[in-house]
Order: sequence, then C-alpha cells, then structure tokens
Amino acid sequence: MLSFQDAVFWVLAVATISAALGVTLIKDLFRSALLLAVVFIAGAGFFALLSAPFLAVVQVLIYVGAISILFIFAVMFNQNVRESNLPNRMQILAVLVSALLLVALVAVAVGADWRLIPEEERSKVELAQTRSVSIVAEETLAAEGFNSAESRENAQQSGLADLLISDFVVPFEAVSLLLLAALIGGLALARSRGG
Repeated sequence: MLSFQDAVFWVLAVATISAALGVTLIKDLFRSALLLAVVFIAGAGFFALLSAPFLAVVQVLIYVGAISILFIFAVMFNQNVRESNLPNRMQILAVLVSALLLVALVAVAVGADWRLIPEEERSKVELAQTRSVSIVAEETLAAEGFNSAESRENAQQSGLADLLISDFVVPFEAVSLLLLAALIGGLALARSRGG
C-alpha cells in the first residue's frame, strides 16, 4: 500500500516527466513555456517532499515567477514565433550534444559512490539537513550524538544561509548571473522584435 508521500511523489514524477516531454516535443513555443512552468512547479513539490520548504519557495519564486514568465513574455512579444522556430542544420548537432550529455550524466550517476557518509553519522546529517532552517533543542542534539557544547553550537549555526554564503557561494552567484542573463536576453529579444 502506498503512503501519502509515495503517492504524491509518483504524481509529481509523472507530471514532471510528461511536462518535460511536452516541452521538448510540442512545436508551439507558448505552450512549451507553460509546460516548462509545470516542470518547475513539480520540482518545487519535490523540494517540499524533502522537507526543504525554503528551497520550494525559492523554486517557485525564481523559476516559475521569474524565468518562466520571462520566457512567456518573450514569446508573446515575438510576432514571428512560427518562422523563428523552423528546423535548421543545428538540429543534428543539438541531438548529438544532448545524447553525449545524457551518456555522461548516466555514467556519473551509475559510477558514483553514493555512500559517502558513514552509517553511524547519518542520523546527525539528516538532523542537520531537515532542521537547518530552525532552532533545534539542546536535548535533541545531545540525543543524536552532538556531545560537546562546541559541536552543538556548530550544528545550531549550520543554517542554509550560512551555506549559501560560505561553501556554496559560487553556485549561488552563478544562479544570480543566470537570472541576469535571462533578463537581459528577454529584454533584448522583446526590443528587437517590438521596435
């Protein structure tokens, strides 16, 4: 019998795969952009299932609220959508590069050692991951093996914001550059087609 979380996962998985196939197979760019928003919303649902509400909200605000809407506006401002989406000689190269990327991703996923955390440390890591945006009681930390006051203090300070401005500052800044590039590209496309 499927639990509620398992059922939600499978609904989100089917919706994500179906919408992603629609994005790539539908020739109408407007409908394709709408389906891309569905993929992003389902991704936010996955974050919510993983007990990461902050990332779910960020996914909705940035990807659905900014990038998808920007794509939709760019398509709406473009009067020659049908003519600009004609097949060209780059299709073969695009399929080849996509296939090579898929093979590389599958090889890395299959060959990776996913057991990087020792079994006796997993409960500590899970506690830090699921409670990283809230204050955890001292008793809970002590029960999970954070014995010294210093280790408990470090666990309390291991919030998501600290990770974004320390260990993951480069990917965080890369996302901001991606958003800036999408904004400039959308504005340039709208301006060149509109005026």
